[in-house]
Amino acid sequence: MTVPPPAQGQNPYAQAPTGQPAAPGAPQQPYAPFPQQQGAPVPPPPPSVGKRAGKKALRIVGLIVVAVIIAIIKFGAGWFLTRDDAETTSVGSCMHNDGSYSKPDLQDVDCSSSGAQYKVVQKFDNSTDESQCKTVTDSTIYYVQSGGGHDVVLCLKETK
Repeated sequence: MTVPPPAQGQNPYAQAPTGQPAAPGAPQQPYAPFPQQQGAPVPPPPPSVGKRAGKKALRIVGLIVVAVIIAIIKFGAGWFLTRDDAETTSVGSCMHNDGSYSKPDLQDVDCSSSGAQYKVVQKFDNSTDESQCKTVTDSTIYYVQSGGGHDVVLCLKETK
């Protein structure tokens, strides 16, 4: 069985008007008003347990990632900033001792500067054996740095 189409210009879903017909020129109300609702509004359903657990797990993972990043920055920057110039210098560089003879603090300086006291004539990485400098010609003094994961021996020649 088929339903014939509605006639043109009519709304098949319109409700019949209720009450008195409207006065000419007054706004017309095409639908019946909604009935008054009683009671409080219905609260939304509580979030499912799966969503809460997922959010909590995401927060924990986020905190772990942030902690790892902070640790890398703290210890990585700390290692980089505490590296001594003896570790990073090369043969031919000049050094200045900002410390004392018994507690040296060698710093890289420009060889043409007045602060250049020593010139690096040989460098031995991963070693603390200062006797290696005895075989290096032009070496008049040595510097040994150990610990911190990088041992180094510098064979130096005094420039002054």
